[in-house]
Amino acid sequence: MNLLKLSDLTKSDIDVLLASAASLKARQKRGIPHQPLKGKTLGLIFEKSSTRTRVSFEVAMQQLGGTAIFISNKDSQMGRGEPIKDTARVMSRYVDGVVIRTFGQDIIEEFARYSAVPVINGLTDGHHPCQALADIMTVVEKKGGYRGMKVCWIGDGNNMANSWLEAAGILGFELRLACPKNYLPDSKILKNAKAANENIHLVKTPQEAAKDADVLNTDVWASMGQEKEATARKKAFKGFTINAKILALANPDAIVLHCLPAHRGEEITDDVIEGANSAVWDEAENRLHIQKAILERLLA
Repeated sequence: MNLLKLSDLTKSDIDVLLASAASLKARQKRGIPHQPLKGKTLGLIFEKSSTRTRVSFEVAMQQLGGTAIFISNKDSQMGRGEPIKDTARVMSRYVDGVVIRTFGQDIIEEFARYSAVPVINGLTDGHHPCQALADIMTVVEKKGGYRGMKVCWIGDGNNMANSWLEAAGILGFELRLACPKNYLPDSKILKNAKAANENIHLVKTPQEAAKDADVLNTDVWASMGQEKEATARKKAFKGFTINAKILALANPDAIVLHCLPAHRGEEITDDVIEGANSAVWDEAENRLHIQKAILERLLA
């Protein structure tokens, strides 16, 4: 089994992972060892830089009793033009699982086709399933569950927006997305999610998205690889900032999420990310615990 996008999972799969992650988090907080991956090795192939994804996966493997090997693009023969399928077939004879953080979804899909071990998407331009699962875990912790939740996404229709769409399609909560007109989520993912859940809405303004929301979520306006678009994006995204006025439209006990790193003053203001409604730091920690659940499920 691979985890290349959230739609690779069923509702039952997600519920099992959430319960497992909560249990693993509780064990870790109590100092109870749990090492089902002794003797297992995880390969991390990263073409994009990372803080949270790399550290959380390496620590996850260590806490589960295994080891992790990190390979950056400059260290890999893939970075020098080796066919993806060749790297996949060789790596799967050395390690027990692979996490890939790269650009196109087609790269990880091809790698998985030729890999004999589980492949996990650590981020592509199209999907970010591990982050979305950590976000949902945070919602469950803070709000008691995801059922009946009103979730809003404000900003770029990027990989995180796509993964939230898939999550809403599978889990059935209400999702409203406010994105500038030329920066919408993937049309096919949007169509499939709406076919599965009639409570998914693409709205015109951040105000409409935030009204009575239980969860407010955003991400940077220019993701990795889009740096040259930063100036144009700042202009297009004017008004799409989660600030105190937008937060005031949500329910008083709404939580604010951001997958980080944050550009404070652009997609989110400093007072909001540091405020009482922010669950950003718990969300970041939960990357570790949900990924332990994923690794145990796929590698044990």
